[in-house]
Amino acid sequence: MASPASMSNFHLPLPPELHEMLRTEAERSGQPATALAREALLSWLTRRRDERLHEEISSWAAEHAGSDLDLDRDLENEGLEVFRAELSE
Repeated sequence: MASPASMSNFHLPLPPELHEMLRTEAERSGQPATALAREALLSWLTRRRDERLHEEISSWAAEHAGSDLDLDRDLENEGLEVFRAELSE
């Protein structure tokens, strides 16, 4: 985590219910509410980034399925041979 001197401030008004939930969790955990809010934002933003990347990869894969950009034919055939060998065991 960055040192306090290198951090930027961000004013974020919270609805009373959310503020109370954050304050209660801070008391229960013994951690500052600001640290919990940073952790929650980082987790949420990381999850959103990962979901967006997954969507982009899925979209690309669907768009190029069956094309020359799809799986390498030789690699796909090798995989099928291994699968068939395992089934015949």
